[in-house]
Amino acid sequence: MQLDAVITELNGRRKLAPNGQEYWMARDLLSVLGYSNWQNFKSVLGKAKMACDSSGAYSSDHFIETSKVMTGGKGAQIEREDCYLSRYACYLLAMNGDSSKPEIGTAQTYFAVQTRRQEQFDQLTDEEKRLELRERVRVANTCLGEAAKEAGVQNYARFHDAGYRGLYGIGVAEIKDKKGIPHDEQLLDRAGRAELAANEFRITQTEQKITRERIRGEDEATMTHHAVGKEVRATIEKIGGTMPEDLPAEVPIKKLLKKRPNQLPLI
Repeated sequence: MQLDAVITELNGRRKLAPNGQEYWMARDLLSVLGYSNWQNFKSVLGKAKMACDSSGAYSSDHFIETSKVMTGGKGAQIEREDCYLSRYACYLLAMNGDSSKPEIGTAQTYFAVQTRRQEQFDQLTDEEKRLELRERVRVANTCLGEAAKEAGVQNYARFHDAGYRGLYGIGVAEIKDKKGIPHDEQLLDRAGRAELAANEFRITQTEQKITRERIRGEDEATMTHHAVGKEVRATIEKIGGTMPEDLPAEVPIKKLLKKRPNQLPLI
């Protein structure tokens, strides 16, 4: 697998939790890192966990084991192991992989850069973090628009409103009325960090689902967007978070940009 292809695959396998935290699944990285056998890959996972503990961090915070029951041949129930991985876990996984594999070298660079980006993000002010998140949401929406176009969507207003209705329980106009946002302003330009993170999760997961499942047809794509938004809403409710429609409107993004017009992107 060539360098650009590996980076594309690593980006494509990246997932976002409702709080904006990114993570990967071990089995999703198996082939991307040049492995074909889970048992061999498990030994690398073991080394990475040991390296994590040796660094002073708790491996249980970065490597969360899970399993899923799959239906095999003749209806047999097979338990398949997997593991949630933080960015740091992925970096350690790459560092402890077979260095003779070109995919491993690329992954080491990729996750080192990603880790450095997070360190920079952590040092930003709250305003700067909000600006960075808003830019990420903008980019994610562009990718979603491309996936929607490929699926056959033509009525983009209806398509996007369906996603908002799933996440907020009401449409864009109603959300703005509830938050006191003028109708000529963009909703996400008045969203705070938690609200932006929830929307980024909705947007990226919808794009991946449309692409992964090769969804075709405007109605099907629109229903998918609504369903994903609804799932994100259910997750927020399950963990006791504040519903996005109840989060207050923040200072317009344009006002923040006037303070630093030449400093985007921040990272």
